[in-house]
Amino acid sequence: MTTPDNAISLTIIGTPDFGSEVLKSLYRITGRSTVELRRAIRAGEPVYTAALFGNDHIQVVPRLEKTAAYLDGLGVPFAVHEWVDGEREQIPVEVMRQIIESAEGEYR
Repeated sequence: MTTPDNAISLTIIGTPDFGSEVLKSLYRITGRSTVELRRAIRAGEPVYTAALFGNDHIQVVPRLEKTAAYLDGLGVPFAVHEWVDGEREQIPVEVMRQIIESAEGEYR
């Protein structure tokens, strides 16, 4: 999966073997197929990546927030990474929310 220069991604920690209901829910939230999701989880890759500050920002940010809330509600540990100019850094969920809020109205 290629990652945009400026994005936030969510990666599930560990390799849980989710049942079909959890994968279907993640599919509905993220738009990624259950096969893609299962592969990403097994590989330790992001289950969802939201490109920030682009034209689709308004569509991807709610999916990002819903994915984080869903995983949190299940008690599934996940990591949030901020991608800036291709460099990846882990950040707390609170910082993710601050970044999203600061981006309001700053789309290309």
